[in-house]
Amino acid sequence: MIASCLCFLLLPAARLLRALSDAFFTCRKSALLAKSSSPQVESDFAMSPRGPDQEEREGLLQQWQEETSSQVLSTVSEGPLVDKELAQSSLALLMDNAREQDAASEDKWSSRQLSDLRAAETLEEPFIEMLGEETLPEVEGPMWAAVPMQTGLQYANCAVLSMGALAAEHWEEDPAVVAWSIAPEPVPQEEAPNWSFEGLEQLQPPPVEIPYHEILWREWEDFSTQLDAQGLEAGDGPQFQFTLMSYNILAQDLMQQSSELYVHCHPDILNWNYRFANLMQEFQHWDPDILCLQEVQEDHYWEQLEPSLRMMGFTCFYKRRTGCKTDGCAVCYKPTRFHLLCASPVEYFRPGLELLNRDNVALVLLLQPLVPEGLGQVAVAPLCVANTHVLYNPRRGDVKLAQMAILLAEVDKVARLSDGSHCPIILCGDLNSVPDSPLYNFIRDGELQYHGMPAWKVSGQEDFSHQLYQRKLQAPLWPSSLGITDCCQYVTSCHPKTSERHEYSRDFLLRFRFCHIACQRPVGLVLMEGVTDIKPERPAGWAESVLEEDTSGPQPVCPRTTGTIRHCLHLTSVYTHFLPQLGRPEVTTMPLGLGTTVDYIFFSAASCENGNRTDRRLYQDGTLKLLGRLSLLSEEILWAANGLPNPFCSSDHLCLLASFGMEVTAP
Repeated sequence: MIASCLCFLLLPAARLLRALSDAFFTCRKSALLAKSSSPQVESDFAMSPRGPDQEEREGLLQQWQEETSSQVLSTVSEGPLVDKELAQSSLALLMDNAREQDAASEDKWSSRQLSDLRAAETLEEPFIEMLGEETLPEVEGPMWAAVPMQTGLQYANCAVLSMGALAAEHWEEDPAVVAWSIAPEPVPQEEAPNWSFEGLEQLQPPPVEIPYHEILWREWEDFSTQLDAQGLEAGDGPQFQFTLMSYNILAQDLMQQSSELYVHCHPDILNWNYRFANLMQEFQHWDPDILCLQEVQEDHYWEQLEPSLRMMGFTCFYKRRTGCKTDGCAVCYKPTRFHLLCASPVEYFRPGLELLNRDNVALVLLLQPLVPEGLGQVAVAPLCVANTHVLYNPRRGDVKLAQMAILLAEVDKVARLSDGSHCPIILCGDLNSVPDSPLYNFIRDGELQYHGMPAWKVSGQEDFSHQLYQRKLQAPLWPSSLGITDCCQYVTSCHPKTSERHEYSRDFLLRFRFCHIACQRPVGLVLMEGVTDIKPERPAGWAESVLEEDTSGPQPVCPRTTGTIRHCLHLTSVYTHFLPQLGRPEVTTMPLGLGTTVDYIFFSAASCENGNRTDRRLYQDGTLKLLGRLSLLSEEILWAANGLPNPFCSSDHLCLLASFGMEVTAP
């Protein structure tokens, strides 16, 4: 603030000083010219060597320049860093005003005086500095210069990282982002220069632009050489290997409805045509065998995505959200690797149920792997792939649990084999729940006690514990009319299959002629003589009660319990949700600039006990084996790339990619 005041006071003082100086030199020159008797004398005066008068004039000029420069430099050094640009702009304005005053004074001078003045300019360097562009005397330290400074993290094709080793690298100047800064001095390649001024912190050199693909570089983590439960390498026996990608590609309609979430992005990178080209480039680069997409806008799917993916060799299935929603889920697979056995779209909306009045959907496919002919007569178990996008609302964990129960019941029905076991399962998508939340633990551990739990706590997205009113989960969570048990199975799946056709003898059927209910008079029956006033007579020797249906048969496998839900699919996550090399959690999305994980790939691989600990990298026979995965990034790295979306990643989520192996057995 003090520096700002000094700058505004310095400007009129400099102008006054300039006017006095011009008047002084004009009077001196007029006095000298008056002493000469002819034009020849005047020219001789202009060309004469330096005398005492000339030295006096130079001394006064140098004194004024030193006083002015010392005042400007003291203002910059004493003021805070935020006032530095104001002082520099004031100095530039002072120079411009000086030029204007010079031009005005030139107009007032006579042609004879101008000729003498120009003659003096050719010989005297200080005078040309006085009348022309003013420069400060040389001082120790760096000079002020206009160099590009990054005012934010937005760039067209690159991002910024502080790298002193690349300080000397050539970079182009962006005319849209230019500010006053300290010009760096040439330094050796291995040193990072620092500049210090009195009252100012050390200033770092201008940041170097780094391409986005170097910042967002994701490594492939290979697990194919890890030992299984029997101590054998995962790749020892014949395997059917495939890759699967799960990706929330950000529907354009949803992005426009929530435009406040993307104010940090340049409008050009939010254009759908730009984003579509980037997405297709990602698909082609990773080339998965199975592709599970969320937030797929319907018109974009039929007009662009499906034709393009079909040209890439995919067969696609799409399920739009119910109601008036314009996006949905898609599952694509390569028919050269898999054969479709069945496809089951899932709608979570149930009319008349307040718990299930949302429009989210899912897709469940049963695929048969196609074994290469070179392996001979071998068999591979079917693969069940489920893709979903669960409700976002952080307050409605009860809805999320009910939606997940419906999906698990459908997966249980599709993946159940004739012997009652399940084929390998992959469940992926945007679950809108953070790691180690109750919903996450329910999918991974297979059991959850929910009675009395606050609804917001189910997903763990936000903390609403400070609110006075909190919705709490009550048992049973969903009504029996939904047809799903607390074991996340359809009611019909809990009973063993019996013959649909029964054979009864004639004598058995005749015993129902005079059953107990037939001998009772219905309530409200109109009494009519000879018609409804006669009570049927039971034959002698017939039992009072009728033989009822035998209820001693098998009971449901999973009867309803109180406040607890379960499933028996034995799922575990591909990712560990932590980056040990960085000591930071993994991130799949960055809403409002806060990194979190809500996207998952779960697969059926029951963990095996290994001493006193459980290692999720050890698998049982007959299950999927994780062979590799594409690493995720931390929040700090995504911040360096201006968050999501950015010019390199055209969605607000990162894609998930994993490689699996399935055992190949003899038929």
